[in-house]
Order: sequence, then structure tokens, then C-alpha cells
Amino acid sequence: MSVQTLHHPRSEEPTSDLPGSLPRTREAILADLPRIAEDIAKGAVARELNRELPFEIFRSLRQTGLTWLRVPKHLGGPGGTVADQVEVICTLAAADSNVAHALRSHFGFVEAIAISPDAPNSKKYVSEVLKGKLFGGAHMEINTPRPNMLRTKLVKQGDIYVLTGKKYYATGAAYSDYTSFSALDEQGEMTGALVPIDREGVHILDDWDGMGQRLTASGGVDLDDVQVFPHEVSSRQDRDPFARRHNATRAQLHLVACIAGIVRNVFSDAVNYAQKHARSAKHSASETARGDHFVQQVVGEIAAASHAIDVIIADVANKQDAAALSIVAGAPDRDERVMASALANSKAQIVVGKLAIRAAERLFDTGGGSATSRKYDFDRHWRNIRTILNHNPLLLKGRVIGDYYLNGVRTDFDEGRVF
Repeated sequence: MSVQTLHHPRSEEPTSDLPGSLPRTREAILADLPRIAEDIAKGAVARELNRELPFEIFRSLRQTGLTWLRVPKHLGGPGGTVADQVEVICTLAAADSNVAHALRSHFGFVEAIAISPDAPNSKKYVSEVLKGKLFGGAHMEINTPRPNMLRTKLVKQGDIYVLTGKKYYATGAAYSDYTSFSALDEQGEMTGALVPIDREGVHILDDWDGMGQRLTASGGVDLDDVQVFPHEVSSRQDRDPFARRHNATRAQLHLVACIAGIVRNVFSDAVNYAQKHARSAKHSASETARGDHFVQQVVGEIAAASHAIDVIIADVANKQDAAALSIVAGAPDRDERVMASALANSKAQIVVGKLAIRAAERLFDTGGGSATSRKYDFDRHWRNIRTILNHNPLLLKGRVIGDYYLNGVRTDFDEGRVF
């Protein structure tokens, strides 16, 4: 794949303020979700086969209300819950997991507004969120001795700052209006910069070569002497620890919700293929694939896996809502609630990951060699799930959970690590 700079369509077609007649209530936004997902799903297979980045879909999403669902009512938003947001992720991922995944940083930004409505960034950018603007993030770097190490620099020069470095795993940045970057200041302390994505010197590269989630634009960003103004700089050292931990859990839950959506898609593909395309095997007692007892069993097992995954994720989302409410209220039990949601999420990742991989494999048991045809692109489900799971190693999750229950060690949870 040739590496090229992605030209951001927004620079030619800026997002305009949304008409006041568009649905803004939580109920109206969620009611429109099935139609939006159906539209996204129509070209999902073709987009992946032809590697067409879904810029148009993200232009449309800016007008749906889904991208500002979690903004609190007192800030002019619909006041949606974490559970609402998670269902949006699952539904969008069932249509196209790339689209849902690429919104991870944006939904994280909006969650920060929801639980810290009085923070400077919340007051500064909530109006932009309500206009449909999207926020991305690029914090990780590759080719460093160990993960989470930074080489990107933010250096003060006169009245401004200059940002220089290289980022990777910039999921969704190509579709965003603003993107945040982590960097080291002159003292070697971690800091952050949030700049418009079309700022001179910001070059988003089309170099993501992962086997899955191919259209998330998760590749690199070159930062070549990018000018950053003082109001765009934020410290990473003075964050509320409960908010930081909550947002780390939310970021992980986002990926689990993407997997849940993929499994929903696996189930719908299994049913559709068995009903409309598959032939019965030559040893089958049935004249049709849908009448074959073994095919029926496979579809039933996939259906059960999808249901179990949805139930597990709904439980974690409810615990996240409880944690979010406790943080906003400054409740004395917020440590307990934040910890409970983190533990539930970590357990969910282990179970969901195993169920999902198995469901993606069993899809091929609904048919013979024809099920591997490229036109169906069924292998994308396994590839996408496997790629997402590499963000959150299950062995590491199991060890961290076990260490907590056996020894009371909660370092990873307290640090709010996103992995």
C-alpha cells in the first residue's frame, strides 16, 4: 500500500450549524438510529473490498444528533446515558464496525464533557460538539523501546507553542474536525494540544495496514512544526483521578461494544446466507441449508453468543452510568462505583472476546466452500474482532483481575490504563 496524506474533505466543505428543526431530544435521536444504521450497512462490504474510506458517512453523522447524545441537558444537549451511547456503538458496529470504532476518541471527548461539565475544555468546546463537530485523538507512537513512551515535543516559542513529532493509531482523526495530541513539554512532563485537523503542519497519513478494521484511518500523523496557541494546550497532570479512570474504562468498553456489533452482524450474515445462498451439503438429509440440523445448530449457537454478549455489555454500561453519576455528584462512594465498572468491563472483555471469535469462526459452518467467497467478505468479521482484541490482550486482563482478587493489587485500575 502506498503511503499518502489524506486530504480532509472538511477543508472544502466545512460543517455548517445545524438547523434548529433537526431532532435534538434523546428519544428522537435514538428513534432514528435504526434507519441511520441501515443506510451505513448498505455499502459496508463494498467499501471494505474497495478500501473506500467512509468520509461521506461521517459528514452525515454530524447531522444526526448521535455524536452529541451524551451532552448534558443543562449544556444544551439531549442528556443521553452511557447505556444509550453503548447501544449506539453496538448498532453502528453491526452496520460497519469501522464507523463505530472511528468514533472512539470523539465519544471519549463527549464523555469528558458529560462527567466534567464545568471543566475549561467542556465549556470551551461543547458548542462545537452541538454543531456536529467531531473530535479525534492521536496519542500513541511506534518504534519506541516500549509502549506509551513519547517523543513528540511541545515547545514554547514566544507567545505560541510548536508541536513536532510522529503519531500512530490515530483512529478516526481523518474524519474529525479537531484532534488532540499528547506530547512532552520542555520539562519532560506530559501535556496535550487540541488543534483543528486542518492546521498547517498536521499531515494525516493513509498508512494503516492492519488486517482488520481497515477503514478506521488508524495510521500515522506527522506533526511538522505545528503552531499551537496557549488556549489549545492542556495539562495531563491535574485531571480528576476518578474521571480519568472512568474514561479509561469507557474507552475499553467502546471496543467491546464494537465487537458486540460485529457479532450481531455475524448472526445476520449467518441467517441471510443460510436462507438465501447456501446449498445443503451432499451428505445432508435436508434439501435446503436452512433445513439442515447442523446449520440450524450453528445459527442457534451464534444467536445465543450474540445475546449473551449484549446482556454482558448492557450490565457494564449500567455500572458505567452509576459511576458517571457518582463522579458528577462528587459522591463519597465514587471510588467504589468506578472500580466496580472497571472490574465488570475487564471481565466482560475476556468473556466477550472468546464468544465473539468463536461466533466468527462458526459462521463458515453454515455453508461449504462458497461461504469463503470474497463477495461475501465473511472473513472480515474474524479479522475485525481479532484486530480489536489485540488492543486489549485477554491474558493481561485475566492476570490483572486475578491479581486484584488474590492480592488486592489494583495498580492498573487506579492508573486508568487504556489497553
